[in-house]
Amino acid sequence: MKTEEKLNLSMLCDFYELTMGNGYFAAGMMDRITYFDVFFRQVPDQGGFAIAAGLEQLIDYIQNLHFTEEDIAYLRGRKLFDEAFLDYLRHFRFTGDIWAIPEGTPVFPREPMVTVRAPAIQAQLIETFTLLTINHQSLIATKANRVTRAARGRTVLEFGSRRAQGVDGAVTGARAAYIGGCGGTACTVSDQLYGVPAGGTMAHSWVQMFDSQYEAFRTYCEVYPTNAVLLVDTYNTLKSGVPDAIRAFNDVLRPKGITKCGIRLDSGDIAYLTRKARKMLDEAGWPECQISVSNSLDEYIIQDLLLQDAQIDLFGVGERLITARSEPVFGGVYKLAAVEDAEGNIVPKIKISENVEKITNPHFKKIYRLYDRETGKAEADYLCLHDETVDDTRPLEIFDPEATWKRKTLTGFAARELQVPVFLGGKLVYEKPSLQEIRAYCAAQVETLWDEVKRFDNPHTYYVDLSQKLWDIKQDLLHNSR
Repeated sequence: MKTEEKLNLSMLCDFYELTMGNGYFAAGMMDRITYFDVFFRQVPDQGGFAIAAGLEQLIDYIQNLHFTEEDIAYLRGRKLFDEAFLDYLRHFRFTGDIWAIPEGTPVFPREPMVTVRAPAIQAQLIETFTLLTINHQSLIATKANRVTRAARGRTVLEFGSRRAQGVDGAVTGARAAYIGGCGGTACTVSDQLYGVPAGGTMAHSWVQMFDSQYEAFRTYCEVYPTNAVLLVDTYNTLKSGVPDAIRAFNDVLRPKGITKCGIRLDSGDIAYLTRKARKMLDEAGWPECQISVSNSLDEYIIQDLLLQDAQIDLFGVGERLITARSEPVFGGVYKLAAVEDAEGNIVPKIKISENVEKITNPHFKKIYRLYDRETGKAEADYLCLHDETVDDTRPLEIFDPEATWKRKTLTGFAARELQVPVFLGGKLVYEKPSLQEIRAYCAAQVETLWDEVKRFDNPHTYYVDLSQKLWDIKQDLLHNSR
C-alpha cells in the first residue's frame, strides 16, 4: 500500500473518469478534442462574489501527470480495462490547452474560472483534481476575504491547522487564506512551502508549566524580548493576567527600551475585557502594547465586536475560517461545453435540467470584465464566444441573465479579458506570480468592486451577461437538444 508521501496524484480521480477513458479509447474517441468549463453556481454565505484560488496547485499537478507501473498493475487487477488502454496510460501526458482566471480575482457564478481544451481522455482524467484544488482554495480565500474585510484594516491571522479537514486542508488552506487577505498563519509548513508568514507565541500550557503566572510571563519576555505577546486569560484576565503582563513588561522590556509587545485573550467577554485591558495598559504606560484575540471568530462576530468598541489590534481566526464552517462547500463543477468534429469545427454542447440553475452555458467562451474609466470600478462581466471581441469605444447594453428585463447601457468603459493562457499544447506558458503578488492583486481587485457588491447581507447582484451570439446559441440548444 502506498504511503501518503508516495501517493501519485494522477490516481486522485473519480473511478468513472477511468472507466469513461477506457470507453473512449475502445470507441476510437481518445483523440476527440473536448472543451470543459469549471464554474460555480452560488457564492458561499450568500455573498456578492468569490475569490479564485488554487491555480498554482493545478499547474503542479498537470506538470507531474503520469501513471506508474504500480498504478497500471492496480488497474489491471480490477479486470475492467483493456490492455491497450493501460499501455496508453503508461505513456500518458497532458498535451492540451488550459486557460484560467488568475488567482486572487473576484469571480461570479457561472463564469468559467478554468477552461480545458484537450483530447477526451486527458480532459476527463483531470476533472477531480481540478475541482478539488479550485473548489477548496477558492472557498477558503473567499471566506478569508470576508473575515479580513470585517476586521476593517486590522490584521487577521489564520489559526486553524488543528481543526482543518486533513493535512492539505491545513496547508493549502493557509495559502488560500493568505491570498484572501490574512496577514499570516500558525501553520509552519505553509511558510516553509509557500512563504505564508508563520508566527505564534504561547499556549495556556506555557503559563501552567511555571510556579506562577508572573514567572511564566517574565521568562517569555527574557527569551523573546522583541516578540513578547503574553496570553493573559489562563486564570483571571483582569485580576492577574493583565497586571502580571504589565509587571513583566516593566521588569524586562522597559529597561531594554522595548515598547513593542502584546497580550492575547482567548476567552470571556472579549469586548468588555479588551476595553478594560486597553485602559489598564495605557495607564501603565504601554500604549503601544497590542491586543490580540481569538476564540471561534468569524466575520459576523468580528463585526459585532468592533460595533461594541472592542479594543482589538489583531484577530486570530481558526476553525470557522479554515473549514469555512458556515458553508463548507464551494460547489464548483466541471462541465462539457463543446467538442470538435472531424473537420475541427467547434460543436457546442449543453447540459439541460429541470433545475434552471443547472443549465450550462455552451461553447468555447471567453470572459471580459468591464471597468468604468472614471471610477475604475467593475461594472459588469461579459461572457461571449471565443472569437468575439468587445469594442470598448462604443456603448454596450448589458442584461441581467436572471432577469432579462433588467438592463443598463455602459459607456466610457474599459474591457479586460479575464482568462489567461496557462498551458498550450501541454506546455506551461504562464509565469506564476509570487504568493505576495497574488495577495496584493487580490486586494487591488476587490477594491474595484462597489461597496454594494461587498455587503455581507443582501449584496447587490453583479451583472454577468451573455453576448447576443452566445445567448442565441444557448436558446437554440435549449429548444432543439435531445
